[in-house]
Amino acid sequence: ARLYAAAVLGVDAVKVIVEVDVSPGLPGVTMVGLPDATVRESRDRVRTAIRNCGFPFPVDRVTVSLAPADVRKVGAAFDLPIALGILAASGVLPHRDPSACTIVGGLSLDGSVPAMTGLLPIAVAARQRNEPLIFPAANEPEAAIVRGLRLCPVRSLVEAAQALIEPRGRIAADGPRPAEPPDQAGDDLADVRGQVAGRRALEIAAAGGHHLLMCGPPGSGKTMMARRLPGILPPLEFDEALLVTSIHSIAGLLPPGYGLLTRRPFRAPHHTCSQAALVGGGSLPRPGELSLATGGVLFLDELPEFGRRVLETLRQPIEDGVVHIARANRTAIFPAEVMVVGAMNPCPCGFHGTGQRPCTCPPGSVERYRQRLTGPLRDRFDMSVEIPAVPWADLRASGARSEPSAAVRARVLQARRKQLDRTGRLNGRLAGRDLERTCRLADAEAEALLARAVNRFHLSARAACRILRVARTIADLGGESSLGAAHVAEALQFRLYDGEQTA
Repeated sequence: ARLYAAAVLGVDAVKVIVEVDVSPGLPGVTMVGLPDATVRESRDRVRTAIRNCGFPFPVDRVTVSLAPADVRKVGAAFDLPIALGILAASGVLPHRDPSACTIVGGLSLDGSVPAMTGLLPIAVAARQRNEPLIFPAANEPEAAIVRGLRLCPVRSLVEAAQALIEPRGRIAADGPRPAEPPDQAGDDLADVRGQVAGRRALEIAAAGGHHLLMCGPPGSGKTMMARRLPGILPPLEFDEALLVTSIHSIAGLLPPGYGLLTRRPFRAPHHTCSQAALVGGGSLPRPGELSLATGGVLFLDELPEFGRRVLETLRQPIEDGVVHIARANRTAIFPAEVMVVGAMNPCPCGFHGTGQRPCTCPPGSVERYRQRLTGPLRDRFDMSVEIPAVPWADLRASGARSEPSAAVRARVLQARRKQLDRTGRLNGRLAGRDLERTCRLADAEAEALLARAVNRFHLSARAACRILRVARTIADLGGESSLGAAHVAEALQFRLYDGEQTA
């Protein structure tokens, strides 16, 4: 018997052909085709599930081949196609055309089919091949996202056998998007008191998709402001939401019973996380926090406390927007189109140069602390802003609530529309001819200002390009078509940090 299954590699699904041969010989089940331990263990699950559903299990030699042989097969999602293949090869079920449908799902010992992870990429691939999909019924909201896919949800091996004989199902049609868990945070920029420069930096970063670094003493509101950044970003488009949902499905983080994720993700890993947890990796490549934040915000609090090697792995992915994880036989590619927001203190004790209280750090520790963030990595941040402590009188002042997120989001959305209409991408991703054409300075004064800043502060070519990108976003927020000296000056204000200002 020959059936179709699928394996997930990166964020894509690879077709897997499940071939089962039942021939005379000593009873037993042999598996070939690079199965991992979970797939090899399916022999006992499949045998018990078949018998508990009332089907006879062959007393001959059973050989299961999973092709292509160079793709490692991982997880319990091959249980269902293997069980149906054994029933078909032993004559219990009729043989079918191998191109008839795609089958995925695990099996419990009683023959029931539990929910699985990573179904959405498989559903997309099945729709592209115009094949019905037999899958666990618990994942139906997830599979229903893919419009035009013929859905055959099953709850047991018996239902799967009936669906294999006649895969009718229903067509996933256009309709309201499945709901997702309610937002428990309710974060709004109106809660932020003071911090005029910080709020302006958040708005510019959101409008252009720029990476942002915040520096300030403990308790000044860096984390509070970062958590409100997704609230001023526009809603996910359908294609973006489909990608975000696929990544969370692969990672097993899609809430049970929910379909399309429509809220932009916000990921805030602890500074003790490993390189694989942050960027992705493992013997079988899995998405890390960087990919899980695709389309949203990756917040790195206490940035210098992360391991230096861990931070250095971010340099290429945040520049390219993708993560390449190379293994001996294949390379997995995960998206990394994120806004990286970092937060740090000015020194280990947190009060160097703030005037809030005396710094208690030993001599030399402040410089060593700042050097944990290397120059090449710091160069990747488009913007840097100081977040000072807000005086108590300002915090308690009546009527101190500031502009809400909805008003800021409206300006951000308008600026993003201009950018997408102009080049098809956000200013934070401009490069090459698009950068040269879009960020051309309007007058000699602006040109001279940028030249003086580059020469005086020894800015790299990358830093100069990022200044132009930020200036372009500032002009878009102001509704201006040309770049002037005022736009460059404000962009420089958000670029020059302590080490450059004192150069």
